[in-house]
Amino acid sequence: MGEKVLVSWSGGKDSAQALWEVQKAGTYEIAALLTTVTEAYDRVSMHGVRRTLLAEQARALGLPLEEVFISPNANNQEYEARMEEVLCRHHENGVRAVVFGDIFLEDIRQYREQHLARIGMCGLFPLWKRNTRELMRTFLALGFRAVVVCVDLKVLDASFAGRVIDERFLNDLPSSVDPCGENGEFHSFVFDGPIFQKPVPFVKGEVVIRERFCFCDLLPAPAA
Repeated sequence: MGEKVLVSWSGGKDSAQALWEVQKAGTYEIAALLTTVTEAYDRVSMHGVRRTLLAEQARALGLPLEEVFISPNANNQEYEARMEEVLCRHHENGVRAVVFGDIFLEDIRQYREQHLARIGMCGLFPLWKRNTRELMRTFLALGFRAVVVCVDLKVLDASFAGRVIDERFLNDLPSSVDPCGENGEFHSFVFDGPIFQKPVPFVKGEVVIRERFCFCDLLPAPAA
């Protein structure tokens, strides 16, 4: 068995590609996917994906899911306390590292590393400093499939919400927007790819605007 790690899992493309990288390395054992959930909404924090689809995604990946529940307006203190409680439990079970899909935001990496160091853990960043346009081309070439679930209306039009990420999507992005959305320009839900045992079925639901963000709700596909 390899080194036990948790994978910080948003359900989106960067965490999916980071998971693919550590599985490809063959030296790690994935203890669980670690996801922050906003408890009052029953959805993945920031991305707005329903917990039911998150659970379906984990099942399709064949991996355990570890959810960290926070309140809708959680501050850093609440977030860190709840996250630390979960991380300490895994630390007791031999987990010493958490995998992240971060690419180039130095302040975010420093924050994660400092938080983990307090409990004797470290971060692994398999996508760090990779060219983001090349990362997206690799993502598509590997056969990953993802749909945009949230866009920041300050930088992208609402019409991008609900679009499947493909070459046309990348070509339509304004030049000021990072191809991976690393600055929070958009978030995604990955529903198929080389790490999946089967695709995650879903149907697109309502598109709604909440302040500066536009969300495309995804619903579990009805049973055949």
